[in-house]
Amino acid sequence: MKITGDTVTITQDSNGDVEVFTSMGKPAYYEQKPAVDKEIVKAYGLTIQYFAANERIVLLDQAKVVQEGNTFEGEKIVYDTRRQIVNAGRATNTDVSTPRPRVDMVIQPRKREQAAEQPQ
Repeated sequence: MKITGDTVTITQDSNGDVEVFTSMGKPAYYEQKPAVDKEIVKAYGLTIQYFAANERIVLLDQAKVVQEGNTFEGEKIVYDTRRQIVNAGRATNTDVSTPRPRVDMVIQPRKREQAAEQPQ
């Protein structure tokens, strides 16, 4: 996992375990390779928070996730790194520099099995 930004803050609990990484930048950046056979997931936002306990990332303001050729953009994106699920929407109760009333997604089509493409 890699998190970069103009400022990065790490919050720990009383036992010294990491609770939250908070990165702020123009944009802040996150990347992680979820599995050996998967492509690197890249995420951007003016604010990125990684919650270690539940392995979730919250991207705020100009949020974008690129996952295996699919792109998701919006004001706020919550990405579950364990299950690799993207949830995008409006950033309520938060001031954003670039309001986006809509979520933009580009989903790549699934590749057909080679056996299904060849006539019998």
